[in-house]
Amino acid sequence: MKSTLDVIQAPIAAEMEEFERKFRASMQTKVLLLDKIMGYIVKRKGKQIRPMFVFFTAKISGGDPLPEATFRGAALIELLHTATLVHDDVVDESNYRRGFFSINALWKNKIAVLVGDYLLSRGMALALENDDFTLLKIVNNAVRELSEGELLQIEKARRLDITEDIYFDIIRQKTASLIASCCAVGAASTGADKDTIERARLFGEKVGMAFQIKDDLFDFGTDEIGKPVGIDIKEKKMTLPLIYALQQADWLTKRRVIFNVKNNEGRRDRVQAVIDFVKKSGGLDYAVTVMKRYRDEALSILHTFPESPSRTSLEQLINYTIEREK
Repeated sequence: MKSTLDVIQAPIAAEMEEFERKFRASMQTKVLLLDKIMGYIVKRKGKQIRPMFVFFTAKISGGDPLPEATFRGAALIELLHTATLVHDDVVDESNYRRGFFSINALWKNKIAVLVGDYLLSRGMALALENDDFTLLKIVNNAVRELSEGELLQIEKARRLDITEDIYFDIIRQKTASLIASCCAVGAASTGADKDTIERARLFGEKVGMAFQIKDDLFDFGTDEIGKPVGIDIKEKKMTLPLIYALQQADWLTKRRVIFNVKNNEGRRDRVQAVIDFVKKSGGLDYAVTVMKRYRDEALSILHTFPESPSRTSLEQLINYTIEREK
């Protein structure tokens, strides 16, 4: 039986297969150790949602059949994004990524950092060799925003003084900027005008905001869905459900909850106390409402594009991102 993503992907199934071949080829190198690691990275790929956004957005922007630039744009995003993930695992001292051992766990930090550097240079070379300056500019901006968002979150985690506005800034930079760049690259790769590229970018940004809020909601689940429950709290990350709940609390309650977040030291009782507080304060319901608002805004922008099978698949992909269970 086909998965939900297989059904959504149907209008671009041939393009996704072609992309797989081209992406594998772009990862090949004559350095034996590097080639072995590149092969490992390709094998443990995720759901391939990013290339899907690139191809669907290219199609609704007039790119049918898709030009070679669209495939290069999708590869560029995958290379640069994979580089940031490899570096993230080093920074976070994480031994796992999507259920597999991370590069730093298998080959140590020094090699992981160098592999991330190689992926960044490979992505830039792919764009520069083909004069894809517009695509490189879009993706480079996303990588810059992602780095700034991570640093802003680290800075705020020390003081736990995040307001909703700061939270939205962080997730717009950390998560939404990447999906926005996928959609902008898809439109730009077809030679679309600036207005179309900007509409595509804004559409992707709205989807990315909804996607991250959904991810934050997993932290308060009753089962280990997608990631262990309470991991954001353990890492002192202030997410929307917690921010909203604190806004509703009296001074004494707020002080107690922030103490538990700051000094949880991984203790299950303190983490659970924060989770219980958020649930009782309506934090989850509020976050769901905001998530659905971003979804509706994304759909509104999407409906400014002509009706087509790709537009329908994008609608389904938006709903998948907020209904997924991991």
